[in-house]
Amino acid sequence: MSMTALLLAATVPALPLPPTPAGNAPASVLSAPVAPEGGPAQAIAVGAPVPAQWWREFGNDALNALVERSLSANPDIAAADATLRQAQELARASVGGLLPQVDAGYQASRARTSNTIAPVLADQNVLLYTLHTAQVSLSWSPDVFGGGRARVRSAQAAARAQAARADAARSMVVANLVQSAIQYAALGEEIDATRDAVTAYRDVLALIKLRQKIGAVGASDVAAQETALAAIEGQLPGLERARKAQEAQIAVLIGVAPGSPLPPVPRMDELTLPAQLPLSLPAQVVAHRPDVRSAAAIMEGASADAKAAVAARLPSFTLSAQYGGTANTFADMFATGNPFWTLLGGVSAPIFHAGSLLHQSHAAKAALEAAQAQYRSTALQAFADVSNALTAIKTDGDALAAADRGNRASADSLNFTRRQYELGAVGTFTLLPVLAARAEARSTWVQARAARLVDTVALYQSLGGGTGQK
Repeated sequence: MSMTALLLAATVPALPLPPTPAGNAPASVLSAPVAPEGGPAQAIAVGAPVPAQWWREFGNDALNALVERSLSANPDIAAADATLRQAQELARASVGGLLPQVDAGYQASRARTSNTIAPVLADQNVLLYTLHTAQVSLSWSPDVFGGGRARVRSAQAAARAQAARADAARSMVVANLVQSAIQYAALGEEIDATRDAVTAYRDVLALIKLRQKIGAVGASDVAAQETALAAIEGQLPGLERARKAQEAQIAVLIGVAPGSPLPPVPRMDELTLPAQLPLSLPAQVVAHRPDVRSAAAIMEGASADAKAAVAARLPSFTLSAQYGGTANTFADMFATGNPFWTLLGGVSAPIFHAGSLLHQSHAAKAALEAAQAQYRSTALQAFADVSNALTAIKTDGDALAAADRGNRASADSLNFTRRQYELGAVGTFTLLPVLAARAEARSTWVQARAARLVDTVALYQSLGGGTGQK
């Protein structure tokens, strides 16, 4: 092994291996949870790939159309793709530094010699002359110590990192859009439920006022019901404001101005919960998650930068050659005696730079260590995201089951209590809590259904959103 290779190996730390299933992965990622009991069952398929178009698993054409529109019109995706093209072109441009550079030139000049420095001749045209010069030059800096190759690898790693960031932008936009569509639909159902509750409260208020006329209840009962009605009516503006915010978010994600007419957005009952969910193995998560792939590429680029910094402290070599011709006429430039050529070889080495090259090398090494730590952190966070999404899906099923039982029970309780009230068996202050419980139970049921859909989206996203797969 050469001294240069020893220096490079001693200076640049080795890249860490990706986390393995037996190492850094949490137990919840390695084993599939049982299908939740509440609502439709969702089977977990360990090792199954994430569908590239996972949003189609919800079985709604309107949602598919929204996603396709966002992929083609979202400005964040367009910006990420343009930045990716820039990084790819810079990576291609960096390769040119390793190859010889060839240039050609031609120059024509017309000049007159001053009488002061030329002899006085009868023919003054002798003082005027035209000069044609053409030449080809070649230069090359042999990459003896690998600094140029390291810079190319750094540029290529930057392009890979940007490609992963473009995938991340695409995955984020799609996930946010699907979640916003679900929340928009859920808020619509909550608004409908609240309006139904307002209607029920008003019906009860009319009944109480009717009973007041016959002396069965007093003014306090009427006031209590009017207060309850005002409270439930006061919930509507907040729900409508939240739904408008989701509408504006959807507009931005599909690349139109908020307030513009939206394409059809699916209702909650039009969305199908995916019956089977993929669960990637830890090695697949590392390979497919765009943030992990970006961190890995950044780490590779930092390693290349560290090697380039070491090479900058070593000698550099240059070779150049030039061939051309000069004559008074264009046709004679390469006639006998007019051509010229030059060969040049050189070497330069840093002797004294006040320690700047050494400190730059140390800085590059520190940057590599930071990139390695960031890679490990990103990989661990990826495992945490998957674990949290799986836990949420399991608990969502239990919550939906409880909410469904509560929704049915509250409807039965309201019907029973209202009949008792109409018969005079219970009073207003018995009916009011039942009305409130019914409104709360229905809202909780809607939110539980939405949470299960939203957390299913979160699982798809935590597994990489279908990006990075062959």
